Parts: sequence; structure tokens; C-alpha cells
Amino acid sequence: MAVGLVEPKELLPVKGIRLSAVTAGIKKSGNKDLVLFEIAEGSQSSAVFTKNLFCAAPVTVCKKHLAQKSPRFLMINSGNANAGTGKQGMQDALQCCELLAKETGKTAEEVLPFSTGVIGENLPINKFEKAIPEAVSSLDEDAWLDAGRGIMTTDTLLKGISKQIELDGQIVTITGVSKGAGMIRPNMATMLSFIATDAAVAKNLLDKTIQDVVRTSFNSITIDSDTSTNDACVLIATGQSGAAELKENTEQFQKFYGALKDVFQYLAQAIIRDGEGATKFVAIHVDGASNETDARQIAYTVAHSPLVKTALFASDPNWGRILAAVGRAGVDMDIDKIEIYLDDVCIVRDGGRAASYTEEQGQRVMSQEDITIKINLNAGDSSALIWTSDLSYDYVKINAEYRT
Repeated sequence: MAVGLVEPKELLPVKGIRLSAVTAGIKKSGNKDLVLFEIAEGSQSSAVFTKNLFCAAPVTVCKKHLAQKSPRFLMINSGNANAGTGKQGMQDALQCCELLAKETGKTAEEVLPFSTGVIGENLPINKFEKAIPEAVSSLDEDAWLDAGRGIMTTDTLLKGISKQIELDGQIVTITGVSKGAGMIRPNMATMLSFIATDAAVAKNLLDKTIQDVVRTSFNSITIDSDTSTNDACVLIATGQSGAAELKENTEQFQKFYGALKDVFQYLAQAIIRDGEGATKFVAIHVDGASNETDARQIAYTVAHSPLVKTALFASDPNWGRILAAVGRAGVDMDIDKIEIYLDDVCIVRDGGRAASYTEEQGQRVMSQEDITIKINLNAGDSSALIWTSDLSYDYVKINAEYRT
């Protein structure tokens, strides 16, 4: 059961984007598993990808095609990652692009392929060949909900959001969907995320913007410390809202940037809230660090600690586990200056348990679904915020039975 997450009832169309989702038979469940995004001519697209050296074949193809031409189609399949598949995987990813290009009259280089699912299995090309014509014929601007469901694997809920702002007297829409529930410490983006806007943004500014917003959203989450082979995040700006092209360091751009950041952070947090087996949503906020690198290192050390995560699952205020994780983070610190809180309850001060702390206070916070762990090093002005989940019996069960 997702923690405090509700599926959207509606996702707003973005001018210049049409979508579809069909059943190709790639998933054993029979659910929709092939999704298309059609992108209007003249749009700008930027993307970031996994840094896993064993990146999936579609990641390699995406990078190559994105450097050659502006994409006109995104093609996403779920149920098969096409990762760890060697030369055959590359041939399959390219062939899928060629099949869609032939059906639409575009070139293969104008197609970006994405895959998610089981690693080490070859794509069933015959299923793509049969399903692509239906996917093309059913393209519609109001199919975001179907597309969001079509990219899901172990997700329990569709993750999507729309936001609108006014720029130059025109309504600008931002809509995005994400998938991901396990193998999450992205190190670039999430497992898969696709965000589109009808704002007009130049390619170089769009490239810079996606890097900035990913850093404080998808690159600030972790469920299990595993970086996927297939992670990708795409940001598309169609420029069809009617508003003037955005320029950096202007009030209009800051308004747009704020809305875009909200969308990215919502989708990133939704992945944590729907983490495999998750029963808690946890924000780890490190303040007072001498630099941001140290702050993030400490936050991630706490977030990845199996002992901290299992204590969270048990609602056990075992504060010593948090203290121990902070101390082993590999960061130079003065332990006598450190303060650690569970929400508003101080658990550590002056090098040990806070004099004011009681077990009842800690139990009250740990019994909540949403918990904030605050760590103040009192050593500088830098900070970091990381979102994570607990580690439950169901996480082990889901991943032990994933291929069965």
C-alpha cells in the first residue's frame, strides 16, 4: 500500500503531445505495456540517463539518437528491460525504432526507445511489430493516464501530476508521469520519467534546467541504494502555449522553474511513497554542514542503513541506529555539536542522548507514516534533503518473487 499517495483522476493535455498505450503482450499480466509519445515538430527535448556502466541497450540508442536529431517519438515498453542483452539487445532496440519509423514516415533517429522490466531477456520483436500500428492509430492528446499506467512494473499506483501557470497572459501546462518502486537510487533521474510542457524553451536552457531540477528531485531519492540499468528522465518543451520564449534570469522563467521543480519533486516523492513494501515516507534533512557533499553523504548513509530502515518499519524509536549511521558516514565532524531530531523531538545532543528525550516522545513520531529525521552538524551553512522509505517484509518478498 502506497504511503499517502493517491492516483490522479485527471492529467491535463499538453499542446503538441499525443500519446497512446496498448497491450503488446510483453507483460505476463496482460496489462498495457507499449506506450508512445508523439512530439510536435519544432519541440525541444532534453534527457538524463543512468550512470550504471551496464546501461541498457535503449539507453545507448537514446543517447545516440538524441545527439543526431530532435525526437518526434518516444517509445516505451514495460515488462522487459532489454538490459544485459549484448549486441542482440542493441539490434533489437534499433529495430524497434525502425519499425515505428516505417509506420509513421519518420526516421529511426527521430525515435527514442525506453525499456523497463526484467534484466537479461531479449525483446520479443514480433510483439512490437504487431502492436505498433495500433499504438500509432490510437494516439490522442488526452491519454496521459493510460500512458502512466502503461509504463508501470511493480508500481501499485499510477504516478502523475499536472500543473498550470500563466505566462504573458497565456496558460502554460506542465504534465508528467513516472514509474519506479524498487532498484531506486537513481544517480541521474528515476527509473523512467516523462515530463512535457507547452512553454517555449531553447534547447541549451532546457538542458541546463533538467540538470538543475533532477538534482533536487530524482537525484535526491533512494529506496534500496540500487541504481537501475535503465534510468531515464525526459523533459519536452513544445512551445505551443502561445507564451513568449522563456529567457534565463527573468521573472517569467523563475515562475516557470518553480512550477517545474514542484512537478519533478512530486513525481520523485511519489516513487518513494510507492516504494516496494513501503509503510513509511521519510525525509532526511541535514543542516549546518561545511559543504553540500558532506550533507548528502550523511543523509544517504542514514537512508541506506538497513538497521535504520527496519527500525522505521517496526516503528521502533531505536535512536542509536541513527546516531551510528551518522558517525560512520565518513565525514569529519564534531560529535559534541551534533543535534539529531525525530520531527520536533531532539534525540541526540552533546554527544549522546538528549537530556529531554523520552521513549514516549520517540514512539509518537516513529508511529507516524510521514517522518522527518533532522541532523544539524552546527559546522556551516550547507544542507541536503533526501527522501527514502522503510525496509519491510514485503520488500524482500516482492524482490524474491519478482521473476516468478
